[in-house]
Amino acid sequence: MIALLDYGAGNVRSVINALERLGETVKTVSTGDDILQADRLVFPGVGGFGSMMHNLREKNFIAPLTSYLQSGRPFFGICLGLQALFDGSEEAPGVNGLGIIPGQVKRFTVDLAVPHIGWNGIKARQPSRLFNGLHGDEKFYFVHSYHVAPETDEWVLTTTDYDYEFVSAIQKGNIIATQFHPEKSGKAGLALLANFLDTTREAIIPAAGPDPTRLAKRIIACLDVRTNNQGDLVVTKGDQYDVRENGEVRNLGKPVQLAGRYYEEGADEITFLNITAFRDFPLKDMPMLKVLELTSKNVFVPLTIGGGIRDYKDKDGRHWSALEVAAEYFRSGADKISI
Repeated sequence: MIALLDYGAGNVRSVINALERLGETVKTVSTGDDILQADRLVFPGVGGFGSMMHNLREKNFIAPLTSYLQSGRPFFGICLGLQALFDGSEEAPGVNGLGIIPGQVKRFTVDLAVPHIGWNGIKARQPSRLFNGLHGDEKFYFVHSYHVAPETDEWVLTTTDYDYEFVSAIQKGNIIATQFHPEKSGKAGLALLANFLDTTREAIIPAAGPDPTRLAKRIIACLDVRTNNQGDLVVTKGDQYDVRENGEVRNLGKPVQLAGRYYEEGADEITFLNITAFRDFPLKDMPMLKVLELTSKNVFVPLTIGGGIRDYKDKDGRHWSALEVAAEYFRSGADKISI
C-alpha cells in the first residue's frame, strides 16, 4: 500500500490514478499517525510554498513527516513535494521548509517565459534505480516558476536546462523527489514511478541524452465536446458553433475513447473544449465531469478543460464563483483550465 499525502491543494487524482495503474493500493493520509505508520509515502505538492507549509502545520503534519523522512523509508516527492524538503523559498520569505536538504528554492532568473512549462529532458548525475530501463533521452513534464538550489551537489540526482542548468531531482538515501511530474509524463513517467516502487531494481546511470536539454515541441489534441441529438456527449467539429450535418450533430466519436487513442498515438496533452457550456450551469454537466474522471484513469499526460469557467448563479439563486467551477473540474481529473 502507498500512503499519499494530500494537504488539501490541487488535483492529486492524477497521482492516485498513476499509482493504481501500476497495481498499487493508495491510501490518502488524514492524520499524523497515518504518516508515521506508512511503509512508502508519496507527496505530490502543488500550489505555493507558503500555503503548502501553512497547511502542513495546520494539519499537524510537520513533526510526523520529518520523522518519516529521517526513518529511511521510501519517500517520493513531486514538484512542491521536492521544494518542501529544503530550508525555505524565495516565494515565501520567512517561511521555513522541512530542512531535510540544506539549500533554498529560488525563482528562475531567465530571459525566457516563466513559468517553465512543457516537456524537457533530464541529465542523470548519479546512479539510481529510478533510471532502470530508461534510455536517457526521455522527456518529462514540467510546470514551475521556482527551482531548488541545494548547498551541495551530494544529493543531486538530475539536472535540466532552461536558459541555465538547474536541479530537477534529488536523492538522499530512500528520499527521492522530482521537480517534474512523472504522473503526467506518459509512459516514461510511469516507468520511473514503477522503478521507485520496486526497491530491488538495480541503480544505474542511463546513456547520456542531449546536453543541454531543450523543451520539446508539443502535440496537443483539442477535442470539441457537446451533446448530440440523443443527449450523449460526442466529439465534434464544424464552422465555429455550426457543427450540424443534415440536421444532426456531427459525431466524430466518444470523448474518453478518442482521448485514449490520441494518448496512445503520442499526444503530449489532451484538451477538452465544452463548446456549449456557456448555455447552462456547468456544474450540472455531470457527463463532462465523468469524462474527465474516466479519461484521467488511462491518460497520463496533462488534461486541460475549457468552456463555461466563470461566475454563475444557479436556478436556486446560489452564486458560484469561477474558482468553485474550476475546482470541480480539477477534482474530476483536470490539470489545467482554459478561460
